[in-house]
Amino acid sequence: MAHLRDYLEKAAPLLESPQRLEDVDPAGFDGVLIPGGHGPMQDLAVDPDLARILQAMLPDQSKVVASLCHGPAGFMSAGDPDGGWLFKGRKVTAFTDDEERQVGLAANAPWLLEERLRGAGAEFTSGPAWEPFVVVDGNLVTGQNPASGVAAAEAVLKRLVARA
Repeated sequence: MAHLRDYLEKAAPLLESPQRLEDVDPAGFDGVLIPGGHGPMQDLAVDPDLARILQAMLPDQSKVVASLCHGPAGFMSAGDPDGGWLFKGRKVTAFTDDEERQVGLAANAPWLLEERLRGAGAEFTSGPAWEPFVVVDGNLVTGQNPASGVAAAEAVLKRLVARA
């Protein structure tokens, strides 16, 4: 645990002054990771600044776009230049509707993520509930649930190393 504490102490200045999405220049980053939790379903799914970042990064194969659990809700914000959805036809995974029901939150959710991603045109696949499952589609990496965090991080790192 001491090594984690040391790492967090060294990273403290970055964590104390996070950059606001509206101030982010995607050209200055190698990738973006949208974390999970229900927050992305409320705010990132309609955030124009996240849309701008995703629109700049996803078409650029030298960049990595990644998301975990409920994070792909943020993908909903991103249209394409033709008026469609930037992620249409892309292979993704996310927290499944079944997992949402099992945890008892489906009735309280404004919408179900798997259903919304499928309806928008994503090629959604999933593994067994609560098990690690990751989908890699070019420069897009998505992890199904919290158990997928390590495998998703490894896939992101592999992609970043491969482009170097």
